[in-house]
Amino acid sequence: MKTTSLKKGIYILPSLFTCGNMTFGFLSMLSSVSGHFTQAAWLLICSIACDMLDGRVARMTKTTSEFGVQLDSLSDLISFGLAPAIMIYMLGLKDMGKIGIAIAVLFVLCSALRLAKFNVKAQDGVVHSSFSGLPTPASAGLLISFVLSFELLNTGGQSLTFKSIPLLMNTMPTFFNAMPVVMVVLSLLMVSNIPFASFKKMKLSKPQALQVLVIIIVLLVIVIVYPQNTFFILFSLYVLSGVVIYALKYLNRVKNYAKRKTGKRKRKHE
Repeated sequence: MKTTSLKKGIYILPSLFTCGNMTFGFLSMLSSVSGHFTQAAWLLICSIACDMLDGRVARMTKTTSEFGVQLDSLSDLISFGLAPAIMIYMLGLKDMGKIGIAIAVLFVLCSALRLAKFNVKAQDGVVHSSFSGLPTPASAGLLISFVLSFELLNTGGQSLTFKSIPLLMNTMPTFFNAMPVVMVVLSLLMVSNIPFASFKKMKLSKPQALQVLVIIIVLLVIVIVYPQNTFFILFSLYVLSGVVIYALKYLNRVKNYAKRKTGKRKRKHE
């Protein structure tokens, strides 16, 4: 009986983190509606933490299940689709009227499509080295970290004793004005086929593990000193990395195609 109870407890554990993800997402929506955007953003940071933990706990305890996959997608739609859309709508899109509503709805719909595509691919049971399209937590993370940094700007660079990076803070008004475009771009990236890095299959040798440990320690120190700004930089780099790498590969394919075509023409003339 004790063994059976222990097994049930192990199977429930990942779902508890998933439910925590969903709960923080709902609380974030309530905070956004009340106009407490910083609180809403931090609650979604908690959602991201729960989302990172539920999958890893499930894999570590070998309790991955179809039920867990579906529950995770539902919670992600709430926390990384609905909640960020409501937060950004209430913060900056509300004054745009129907256009602002359309942009927020587009973000939610693309989040749902992205999660549905992920569920279909997850059925093969293979852990892929990259995501097809921008993951919903990453797109939401960029918006969340922007709200946290933007709040620092409104408080003169100091909030809860956290420091800010002046150079980055100077770009916040521009990013705020570009928010409608950013929302549309993130929505399209989610339903695109652009590959984005997945760290699930990352295996490190001992030298690499030491280097990664050093990088993690440095990042933790930076996060402690500049938490809002560091989150924004990390999510921005992740989004840009996928786009830039895809663009470079595409340009390389175009160049190779042009070279092959030129080579064929030369051989014909010969």
